[in-house]
Amino acid sequence: MAIANVGLWLYENGGGSQIQTKMVDALKQRDINCVTGLNLRDAYARDGNIFCNGIIMEELDLFLSYNAGQQSQYQLYLYEAISQSIPTINNYAAFALSEDKFKTSHLLNNHSIATPEYRLCHKNDTYGLKTAIKDWGGKLVYKPTDGWGGAGIVKIEGEQALDMLLPFLSRTDLRYFYLERFIDYDNTDYRIDIVDGQLIGCYGRKAPKDDWKTNITSGGSIFVREPNDEVVALAKRAADLAGLEIAGVDLIYDREQERYVVLEINSIPAFATPEQEKLGLNFNNKKLDAIVNLIDRTVSQSTSKVA
Repeated sequence: MAIANVGLWLYENGGGSQIQTKMVDALKQRDINCVTGLNLRDAYARDGNIFCNGIIMEELDLFLSYNAGQQSQYQLYLYEAISQSIPTINNYAAFALSEDKFKTSHLLNNHSIATPEYRLCHKNDTYGLKTAIKDWGGKLVYKPTDGWGGAGIVKIEGEQALDMLLPFLSRTDLRYFYLERFIDYDNTDYRIDIVDGQLIGCYGRKAPKDDWKTNITSGGSIFVREPNDEVVALAKRAADLAGLEIAGVDLIYDREQERYVVLEINSIPAFATPEQEKLGLNFNNKKLDAIVNLIDRTVSQSTSKVA
């Protein structure tokens, strides 16, 4: 008889379905039953409970939400509510922090972890925008504070280009602008996967020719990359500070300031796809085992408190 019931919502593309099957089987061997397909898009709340596909979410022992590409504000709203009743992975507070690029960078900087120099400006602060581009040698990067895959990120070169953008920016419904100094780097990055405080794997991404963004959805390509001790230590510290049980930490080397900087922390770093595994990215089994161990321990701790 299963000693616990865990809810799962995993992405299905890029080998995700196979990963879920392996996770369900591994947890079953530990007497943990999995309820899959719990997409909160289909959920509703009534009289103290959240229902999803006939399941009362608060009666689960844990909920793992692992689908970056299909999150909506409604789903996140319910995810937060569920986290108030049962353990979630990632925990919602850390997940929400990692979704905000400014708050993540601000936290890391306050703990002496280097990120790109940044500024947060009110949308009407034209002076602040122009001061930033002057202070940073005529180049800056505008980023939405939320989002993933490089969407909405724009490099602005020169005050003239900024002047051309300002009329458009003033008509948007954004309340503020998050800006970063454009970093001189070799157009490659490190993605360090961390689960439960341990290094799972590392790979690199390379921007396409005549571009500077390494994101795969922006045309970047993946290659096998061995991490050094410094980037691993930075990634572990960043994930720990953010409070994430599962994290994918992106770092680049700033050639001007001669240091590694943390660009971003992802709370739902993908497993390697079958095509990427053929390239030599062989960390999937280690990652799966670590997540299963994390779920098992979290459920055990939670049920022991109830008992």
